[in-house]
Amino acid sequence: METLSFPRYNVAEIVTHVRNKILTGPDGKNLSKSDLYPNPKPEVLHMIYLRALQMVYGTRLEHFYMMPVNSDVMYPHLMEGFLPVSNLFIYLNSFLPVCRVSDFETADILYPKAKRTCRFLSGIINFIHFREACRETYLEFLWQYKSSVDRMQQLNTAHQEALARLEKLDSVPAEEQAEFQQLSEEIQELQQLLNQDFRQKTTLLQERNAQKKAELSGKAKHLNELKLSVVSLKEVQEGLKTKVVDSPEKLKNYKEKMKDTVQKLKNSRLEVMEKFELYRDSVDGLPSCQLEVQLYQKKIQDLAENRDRLAGVLKESLHLEDQIESGESDLKKLKAEENALRRLANAKKERLATLQFRAQQKHEDVKQYKRAVIEDCSKVQEKRGAVYERITTTNQEIQKIRSAIQQLRETAEREKLRSQEIFLALRGALEKYHEGVERAAQEGCAELEERAAELRRRLSRLPA
Repeated sequence: METLSFPRYNVAEIVTHVRNKILTGPDGKNLSKSDLYPNPKPEVLHMIYLRALQMVYGTRLEHFYMMPVNSDVMYPHLMEGFLPVSNLFIYLNSFLPVCRVSDFETADILYPKAKRTCRFLSGIINFIHFREACRETYLEFLWQYKSSVDRMQQLNTAHQEALARLEKLDSVPAEEQAEFQQLSEEIQELQQLLNQDFRQKTTLLQERNAQKKAELSGKAKHLNELKLSVVSLKEVQEGLKTKVVDSPEKLKNYKEKMKDTVQKLKNSRLEVMEKFELYRDSVDGLPSCQLEVQLYQKKIQDLAENRDRLAGVLKESLHLEDQIESGESDLKKLKAEENALRRLANAKKERLATLQFRAQQKHEDVKQYKRAVIEDCSKVQEKRGAVYERITTTNQEIQKIRSAIQQLRETAEREKLRSQEIFLALRGALEKYHEGVERAAQEGCAELEERAAELRRRLSRLPA
């Protein structure tokens, strides 16, 4: 069984895929199963291969009918009939290994076979599906990259504009420098006053916290003392409970119960003494009877043992007689079996000789077959090594491309995050600066109004 890296399609699936993906228009409508199975038509296959190469590599029809520049031929017009086939084989020989097909030959173009063509077409269809999927993902990545580049340009322009605005806002005009210095000095004074008030309040709060902590520690000690006193009082209470005397009525009842129990115990003691005297009289006459009973028991035991021995001897004799009879019958059977086994052994020896001869012949045949298989396996292994090298190179290229794509995505995301952070920082700084400017303007207006009011007062006070 051959192992493939792509699914094997049947003829109906190949026809539908070719109609939908490769051949379009009347060529796809005229395609049928008989064109590919059981006897594929070379013209139809040439057309499918040409369209596939046009889709993948963008080769035009003129390229299949052009003579290579490196080849020096005396009479090129003689090669016109064979040029399309040779060029098609050259292109396919470089294209099909990409589709994981490595055993393509010229006979597959001139004299195609059904199974091989189905395998080649299934590999091409699978590569086309893979190409479309990769193309979609690549186009999405390009679109995202373009959008990110546009956003970066917009953010850069916005950043430059914000820097220009910051420079304008940071630069104070010469007319307002004196007022700005006065306002900054007043702000510093207010900050110093606020810092002094804050320090005083913090010291007061710290002192209050220390006092409260001391009070809490004293209360905790008092609570512990109270707990210890409660425990000692509970112990004293339990001792007093044990010393408390019951009521006189309970004592009377308890004494009456005790008298009744004492009377019952005396009565039971008298009954026990009477029984004990009767039992003692009966025990005094027991020894003589016990001796006679023991003698009779010994005799009965001896008789029982003798009877058991006789029964065992009889059983053993009967068993030995049965064994002798069965042994004689077994001897007769064994002699008959020995004769039969000798006959079977002779027959088996003859069969073993024939089987050994056949086994030697088969062993030699197997050795020859193994040699042939080993040679075939070595050839297949060589081809497999070449295919594996190609696969490894393609996989390395794919990994490099993926790593490059991932790096580009990461760089784009990092730049995007940096630009967002810069934009947010600039926006916050602008808002803070605008707030500071508005406050300064309001305070300046208030001061101007106060000064104007003072000037008016002074002017009103001056003599006319």
